[in-house]
Amino acid sequence: MTMTATTTKHPPFIVGRFQDFISDPDFPCVGAKSALAGGRLHVVVARDLTSGWNDLEIHRELARWARTYSADPSGLRSLAVIFEGPDHLDEAAFEKALWQRIQSLADKDAWKGLPYDPRVCADPENPHFSLSFGGEAFFVIGLHPRASRPARRFQTPVLVFNLHDQFERLRAEGRYERMRERILFRDKALAGSINPMLTRHGEASEAAQYSGRMVEENWKCPFHDPRTDNDD
Repeated sequence: MTMTATTTKHPPFIVGRFQDFISDPDFPCVGAKSALAGGRLHVVVARDLTSGWNDLEIHRELARWARTYSADPSGLRSLAVIFEGPDHLDEAAFEKALWQRIQSLADKDAWKGLPYDPRVCADPENPHFSLSFGGEAFFVIGLHPRASRPARRFQTPVLVFNLHDQFERLRAEGRYERMRERILFRDKALAGSINPMLTRHGEASEAAQYSGRMVEENWKCPFHDPRTDNDD
């Protein structure tokens, strides 16, 4: 596991706790476990989920991560941004802060003139929606102390950025469904039920899954990528 500390307040302690969290036998995501075991879990430590203090550094790491993957797409990998706080946000407040950070990062990607990954859609209402940084599609898994799902409950807020293409490769190799079934089985064993927000890419927008909250039927994603303003 690699680490980039963008702040100096106990980053090794926080990173170690996160590593232990993923390594725990009960943690259901076998993809994250594989990334950690293979040394492909990259960690960035940031200050505050509700602040843009580290957004430039985070975006720089995302763009670099995209370039690294393009050069060598082997193995499962994740980029985790661990925020030192706040630790008191309820699910709705966490969701709001999550989308504020995502919007800020997308604005920076557009400002730098980086292309949106053409394999996915920038419209969060579209079933083929994914985020795009550095020309590569990503989806986000949010963790925080007050998450209702145990698998999403960590001591500080975390945004885990996963590359969309690596799961498309698994799908093409016939390995995706087997991995997904293992994750669902393990999540049910941990929480007592399967997360009702989980859907396959292309069936419904993944945007509703990012925060981990069970969103309302009429929920509208607050995200808007500025690059769509130039679309015909």
